Amino acid sequence: MSLLAVVQDVCAVVGVTQPTTSIFAAIGSNRTMFEMLALANEMAQRIAYDTRDWQGLQRSVTYSGNGTATDFALPADYKRMLLTSNVRMSTNPQQSMRFISDYDEWLWRRAQNLYDGRGEWIITGGRMLIDPVMSAGVSATYPYLDRNCIALASGGFGDRFMADADTFRLDERLLKLGMTWQWKAHKGSPYAEDMGSFSDALATAMGHDKPMPIIVGRRAMSWSNTNASYPFPSDQTWTWPL
Repeated sequence: MSLLAVVQDVCAVVGVTQPTTSIFAAIGSNRTMFEMLALANEMAQRIAYDTRDWQGLQRSVTYSGNGTATDFALPADYKRMLLTSNVRMSTNPQQSMRFISDYDEWLWRRAQNLYDGRGEWIITGGRMLIDPVMSAGVSATYPYLDRNCIALASGGFGDRFMADADTFRLDERLLKLGMTWQWKAHKGSPYAEDMGSFSDALATAMGHDKPMPIIVGRRAMSWSNTNASYPFPSDQTWTWPL
């Protein structure tokens, strides 16, 4: 569903004049469409960045060592690390490198020539710093969230809508429902029911994006996407200490 189609549906619900052929065509003199475009960009980014690590926006990058480089540019489409991101060096894939959260501590450790045997990393100034120096043939890899949540009709991806035919890379219905309740909230209209509809749709989309079934039973199961809510059969009583 194109941006134009989404905005037309939102306009029909909130009671403003629908654009017939274009949102952008006279946007400089059309305050309503100007606000709709700003809202579409904000809601698309809010859904893409703030709600979960959507699988469709997950990416990874690998830095290759050359024996001298200690800092590396973040990818051009980098938004943030995933909530469970780790940086792993090719020479020790079983253990993740140590994250140093404070830049002052990073500088102190460098001055003292201290480093964890697994390697250390920090992001500062738009670059990732890695210590110790990776030699040629050694690499470091990590996952991140792609900032480009819009598929551009002109080709490629971006983080803002640029044309009527651009599309949201996630569920367009979420975008439509989100814009509807937020428009009503901005205009002082009752919006609780619309926000509830958006929240329900968002929760459903999040659950389908990466399902995590919980299994409780007598037979042990081991699935990569399963969490045990209780470690023993549910029909058995245990006396502590065992």
